[in-house]
Amino acid sequence: MKLLLRLPILLLASNLLSGCGTMADPREWFSSDDPALEPAELVDFTPTVQPQQVWSMAIGDASSDLQRLKPAVDNGVLYVANTEGDLFAVDADAGKPVWKVETGLPVSAGPGVADGLLALGTAEGQLVLFDAGNGEELWRKALSSEILAVPAIGGGVVVVHTGDGKLFGLDATSGEQLWLYDHKVPVLTLRGSSSPVISGGSVYCGLAGGKMIALSLDSGLVEWESRITVPAGRSDLERMVDVDTDPLLYSGSVYGGAYQGDVAALGEGSGKEFWKRKISVYNNLAVNWQQLAVSDAQGFVWSLDPDTGSARWRQKALMNRQLSAPALQGDFTVVGDFEGYLHWLSSEDGAMAARMDVGDAIVAAPLVVDDSLYVLSSDGKLTALRLPE
Repeated sequence: MKLLLRLPILLLASNLLSGCGTMADPREWFSSDDPALEPAELVDFTPTVQPQQVWSMAIGDASSDLQRLKPAVDNGVLYVANTEGDLFAVDADAGKPVWKVETGLPVSAGPGVADGLLALGTAEGQLVLFDAGNGEELWRKALSSEILAVPAIGGGVVVVHTGDGKLFGLDATSGEQLWLYDHKVPVLTLRGSSSPVISGGSVYCGLAGGKMIALSLDSGLVEWESRITVPAGRSDLERMVDVDTDPLLYSGSVYGGAYQGDVAALGEGSGKEFWKRKISVYNNLAVNWQQLAVSDAQGFVWSLDPDTGSARWRQKALMNRQLSAPALQGDFTVVGDFEGYLHWLSSEDGAMAARMDVGDAIVAAPLVVDDSLYVLSSDGKLTALRLPE
């Protein structure tokens, strides 16, 4: 059966693990009988491109609410994990298994892959590091809270953002803690955390409460802190403005977005605000020289000018279809929805160009590497697709 509404998930303060929070799903706040929340019906159109399936495989349950379980590709190998802890390495071009490890871990985020290493986060707050070449476990470290952000690896350091607002820098060789950044989490927050991104000697990450930060990779000291959105309203719910999007670095800018807030471009080296635009977003963003692609909380797909934030186009035909983060494939913007459809939109004007049913709900962002698009549906179907030349 196709899965229904997937909305951001609320974190309620309590005393679990670190004393930060227990988790609930705001899909339960809303009645599907409300006409304003009814998913848009899909309308027939004449396709202008025909995506082709290259290969597919089943990996087991990928869950409908963990958008931080998603494929990663490094050196021609695709890595992916399921919620039961099965970890796969697959030839990205041919779809042939390279290795598989049954870890038994309650995996909740990852994998993060770089420098021949692979990192997974678990629902029990463990960070586990593997050899990307053969899947051998190297070490594991118990941290302070559930991990709902993809760990980052670089410069001999593994950085992970836990659900209680802490960022840990760990030695990639031993797992020894090198530094800790502790951020106070608001009373109400979305389930999930911005995944840290390493660039050069800095770590970038979004925070609950509307901020983006840059830390020193070596020391964890704050290099800059910038507020994407200022909380507004009287209630904690109205003031919930989490930056759950992963920092997106491109051409000297860091792009991010906040739920019930703004999408913004900041200076990579300074945190200076270049522009911001009022769009509520909890999914990741995608960018190239032409556009910044955004799927907002209403299910609208936006194409923004990456230099100014001005709107190039907005596609409303997928309203309330609980869209995944966008991906950019060739001349098209691609999003998945709650029924398992992938939609290709013209990056020029947002017109519908193609549609394909690939399985159950698409929660994780589609991944584009070179000319291939990889998508993981919540029932564990992993599919590789290409556009005709």
